[in-house]
Amino acid sequence: MTSEPVPDVPVLVVGAGPTGLTLALVLAGHGIASVVVDEDATTATEGSRSICVQSHSLAILGRLGAGAVRDEGLQWSIGRAYHRDREIVHDHIPTDGVGAEPRFVNLGQSRVESILAELVAANPRCTIAWNHRVDGIEADDTGVTVSASPATGSARRWRAQYVVGADGLRSTVRAAVGIPFQAPPEQPDVDDAYLVVDVRADLPFPAERRFFFDPAWNPGRQVLLHPQPGGVWRIDWQVPAGFDLDTERSSGGVDARIRAVIGDATPYETVWSTLYTVRQRLAERFRAGRVFLAGDAAHVMSVFGARGMNSGIQDADNLGWKLAYALRGDAGAGLLDSYEAERRAAALVNLEVTGATMRFLAPPTGGARLRRRIVLAGAPYAAFLRRKVDSGRLSEPAIYRDSTAVQPGCGALAPDLPVRPAGQSSGARDPSGPTTLRALRGGPFVVVAIGPTVEEAAELGAAVDLELAARAAPAERPLPPYRIVAGAAADASGDTETAGAALGNLLVVRPDGHLAWKVNGEPAPDEVADTLAEALLRASGS
Repeated sequence: MTSEPVPDVPVLVVGAGPTGLTLALVLAGHGIASVVVDEDATTATEGSRSICVQSHSLAILGRLGAGAVRDEGLQWSIGRAYHRDREIVHDHIPTDGVGAEPRFVNLGQSRVESILAELVAANPRCTIAWNHRVDGIEADDTGVTVSASPATGSARRWRAQYVVGADGLRSTVRAAVGIPFQAPPEQPDVDDAYLVVDVRADLPFPAERRFFFDPAWNPGRQVLLHPQPGGVWRIDWQVPAGFDLDTERSSGGVDARIRAVIGDATPYETVWSTLYTVRQRLAERFRAGRVFLAGDAAHVMSVFGARGMNSGIQDADNLGWKLAYALRGDAGAGLLDSYEAERRAAALVNLEVTGATMRFLAPPTGGARLRRRIVLAGAPYAAFLRRKVDSGRLSEPAIYRDSTAVQPGCGALAPDLPVRPAGQSSGARDPSGPTTLRALRGGPFVVVAIGPTVEEAAELGAAVDLELAARAAPAERPLPPYRIVAGAAADASGDTETAGAALGNLLVVRPDGHLAWKVNGEPAPDEVADTLAEALLRASGS
């Protein structure tokens, strides 16, 4: 077959799951076109897969126009854990999260993908090539050539400046660039598998998470029950190695398992079922020249704690703005390197947490089994033992502590402060009136001037902005786009430990909402401008 002419695209994304689709939308928001290539004919159309979307991920998706994920998702606030037939943990989980977002909602991955795919299809900067299996990747110093075989017709090729592999556990991109994909250190694979069934049923208890250790109807193993929208419940059973799903379906074994959970008299409908084996994996590198890995192509972790899809969405948000800045010439050479430094460190934290959960669920040694028995038996009587019951710690946003693009002590998400315009800023129009720091994510860098009052902060910000505008570029390259806004110290007082929002400070906040730098704003505006310029350059990779 002959190949079509090679078109030039800024970014080619392999994989149309949540990570790849989010990345395309982040790039589009920064004015960068992309092509998404996927070997399937459409997104996943059934099954819960990942279901818990964390607050920061909801904020990212909402910024990209996917607020339907929050609106359709089911919120829950009670988590219970049982040992055999006795309740041992009753957690009331706060529902508030980032800004207006709940801490998390439950919505099946297939629906999340559908919402994102509709937005990508409607965006003129995004193109999706369905039914195309990537079978060749050739990278050099100036770009990457990707070839793909469609289900019908001639082979296609694209020439991209950057390629991102978001193509999952069996990543073609990762294999093509020869990046090893291995179990994290000291985290052996668990032999047991998990049976997952989505059941639609009107159950006689509230929409809450329930986790069962060693119930009589799954002796020696665990069962997890999670509510979903539309009266659907996800049930996960830990099952022994060699469990055959087809045999269990035909013999009535799956029905018996469901009946043990919901009762003999409750009508139900099986919506979806599957079998999976827990395998934790981490790519040795997240970058090979102009090729990057994200989502499950870079890291695969246990489902307990909802860290898989959330981590992929946050990979995409981190990488998207950095690729855009690099393509526009607004980044230094180190900015793209900071993606691996930040997101691989985040993956290591997630894998450590999920690895601890898996060791509690399936203790690998006799000593570990004894410790677990002591914890479960004593949890009803001792708070310190209840805290050791591990059925999955829910996902939290990463803190980028060791990145070269972040000042030591920074790296957390910036607090969602109320802010106002403060002067004419570079690269973007200031907001026309009061807004919040969270609402400004996804654009240029935001510099927040903090003063005793918002009016004094605005004066400080405007003076510093004029100093920067009046001088030539203070370094070999111009400053990245930024805007200066003002906030009062009283608004930041509750977040001083995280954000360092002391009186007179300037906070440099990245497009992804993470705090990159703190600048002392107490000296004269010209001195502050010099320090701020250096901070902006360092935060953008110089």
